[in-house]
Amino acid sequence: MKRDTITVTGSDAASYLQGQISQDVDALAEGDTAWSLVLHPTGKMVALFRIHRVGADDFLLDVDGGHAEALLARLRRFVLRTAVTFEESEVRIPVPMEWPGTEDPNDERQRILAGMPRMGAELTDDTIPGEAGQRMIELAVSFTKGCYTGQELVARIDSRGGNVPRPIRVLVAEGPIAVGDSVTVDGATVGEVTSTAGDVGLATVMRKVQLGDAVSVGVTSAVITKPVES
Repeated sequence: MKRDTITVTGSDAASYLQGQISQDVDALAEGDTAWSLVLHPTGKMVALFRIHRVGADDFLLDVDGGHAEALLARLRRFVLRTAVTFEESEVRIPVPMEWPGTEDPNDERQRILAGMPRMGAELTDDTIPGEAGQRMIELAVSFTKGCYTGQELVARIDSRGGNVPRPIRVLVAEGPIAVGDSVTVDGATVGEVTSTAGDVGLATVMRKVQLGDAVSVGVTSAVITKPVES
């Protein structure tokens, strides 16, 4: 899976990122890599990405291929008299990508069964971070770092126990399913498939649909399944 890379440099790089992204930048030592989110001021998603600290004020960010432009535009939005520069780069983060429940997050079936969301599929401008599940929140969000743009919605959802309108769920079906298939219960549409690998998929569904529930997906049956554990 292609990843786009962005370099972040400048004497204000660390402090600027600390106020813009969900990860605690100050807690990252040189050589550390972590997942993070950057959000719209409304709290909805712009990007899920990795941040790697090269030096005190030198960072690499990587994001799903094709989404660097949106990430760059958002990060540059609030730069004003700040010594920080963002540029696309061919340099790669020198740490393999990891996600709980996968040996290889680039394997589409493993990604789906682990409930790992992807930009442009599960994650769009309309996504509330909590909809991507507690695993993503635990990996990418610090609740102790202080203020960052968009944090209010994340904090509010967390304080309510993570209840969101349309959580992303893992589907295990009895046959092949396709992106765009409707997820139905008793003939009523409750969601839509966003990623597939044969007979498994991810879908955004109404919160009334719970783990273990049987649903219909297109012309086949499926079960809402807990993401694979590590």
